[in-house]
Amino acid sequence: MGEYSIVAEERTGTGKGANRKLRATGRIPAIVYGRGKPARQVTLDPTPLAKMLRSADSGINTLIDLRVGGQETVVLVREIQRDPVSGRWIHADLFELDLQKTIEVRVPLHIVGKPKGVENGGILDHPLREVEIECLPRAIPDSVEVDVSDLDVGDSIHVRDLALPEGATMLSDGDLAVASVVLPKAEEEAKPAEAAAVAAEAAAPGAAPAAAGEE
Repeated sequence: MGEYSIVAEERTGTGKGANRKLRATGRIPAIVYGRGKPARQVTLDPTPLAKMLRSADSGINTLIDLRVGGQETVVLVREIQRDPVSGRWIHADLFELDLQKTIEVRVPLHIVGKPKGVENGGILDHPLREVEIECLPRAIPDSVEVDVSDLDVGDSIHVRDLALPEGATMLSDGDLAVASVVLPKAEEEAKPAEAAAVAAEAAAPGAAPAAAGEE
């Protein structure tokens, strides 16, 4: 077994009633699917799984050794369903991996450095928080680093500028902006307002251009 592992049990009862009884015991229903195999209905204790995902650097992309009835496989948590009121986990989708085949995953972006444009009055805008990549399961990075140190006011970093680990392919649109240094909104609004005031003054009645040679 690997660093992260959980044990699940085969589930026989299905339906709302069976699931309600199951959750009353502290367990939740889950489904294991992937690798072209029929989906399997299982049950598991969500508490150790939640602690595992919180503590692991890879978060939701953590590879987990799953044991069910003496059989072991490697899975990723693909989806967690929560109760809309209590927030408790009520269902989990586990994707069974073929470690020799690539997989598509979403990886968080990690901003490093302080943009030089911030010292010139700009602010860092970071609209994109994650990107989608394709790679082998064992090569999934914890994050993709974005160095913003060289960004000046008006500069941007796009998805196409990001460096990925060897063997990984970017799937997100390369034209998406990852980070930019922009002027504060008040200053951006002031510039067109100043230009409009100058234009209005020039067009005001009685405002005539200076004659040639007039100082």
